[in-house]
Amino acid sequence: MTRCYVGTAGWSYEDWEGIVYPAGREARLHPLAYLARFIDIVEVNSTFYRTPAFAMALSWVKKIEAFPDFLLAVKLHQAFTHIRKDFTAKDADDFKKGIAPIAAAGRLAALLLQFPWSFTNTPDHRDYLAGLFKMFAEYPLSLEVRHSSWDAPDFYGLLREHAVAYCNIDQPVIGKSLGPSAIVTNPRFSYVRLHGRNAKDWFREGAGRDARYDYLYAKDELEDWIRRIREIGKDSDRIYVITNNHYRGQAMANALQIKNMISGEKLAIPSGLLKQYPILEDIVDKIRRGQFDLFKDPVGPLPKKD
Repeated sequence: MTRCYVGTAGWSYEDWEGIVYPAGREARLHPLAYLARFIDIVEVNSTFYRTPAFAMALSWVKKIEAFPDFLLAVKLHQAFTHIRKDFTAKDADDFKKGIAPIAAAGRLAALLLQFPWSFTNTPDHRDYLAGLFKMFAEYPLSLEVRHSSWDAPDFYGLLREHAVAYCNIDQPVIGKSLGPSAIVTNPRFSYVRLHGRNAKDWFREGAGRDARYDYLYAKDELEDWIRRIREIGKDSDRIYVITNNHYRGQAMANALQIKNMISGEKLAIPSGLLKQYPILEDIVDKIRRGQFDLFKDPVGPLPKKD
């Protein structure tokens, strides 16, 4: 049976206070340990901005000790994906040392290599990717690109050659942006990232992080993605689904909806989140009636692989 892990991109957001996290929570309540009560995976985004310290990564692992099935995905540092120059072998080694506690504990779902929209499909860029895949070959790798030029058979072949999972994304489809997909390039696992569809602010100069990711997926939009996830599940042992529409806890709300739609499980929902997003009452009502799927037409569990 294909297993699906659903969670959020990051956990350190001030605007989650009183919505995702209890208002005025005590200092000893670490956000990561709190989220592990409700979701299956969290994507570590801070590693994109700074190389993680060994002690910090070890502390993350300790925070989730009570949740043996909980996983962490780690985003590769921007030096390798956005700046793409002047980094050294030592920089790569330092990054590897920083995430070693996560990998050693068996908590590393994947190392995410996320490139910007401006990174297009050219021979030089394909060569660069091949080199990067070799540099971090000891980890399960997933690659996110955003430009439509990458929708090409030779590119998918490159990923399969290096056992790299293609990251199926949802983003505002503007111009030459990649649209939603259900592509599998590594049967061991697949990756899905939902960024929201805030087209107004996605490429707007001066738009901050919160503005770009201010979006709550509607029911029909989630249903479309559940169908894609089921399709991906036919050829994947695992699927990691990450919601990145983080503003005011929308990522958490949509993650819980997706989790409920896929698994039909009884879910705990943070009280502040339920108050902020009344649509989650649908899950609560169905659980009370013994109907654990969110929508009228049940999606059902992911299919067994042949």
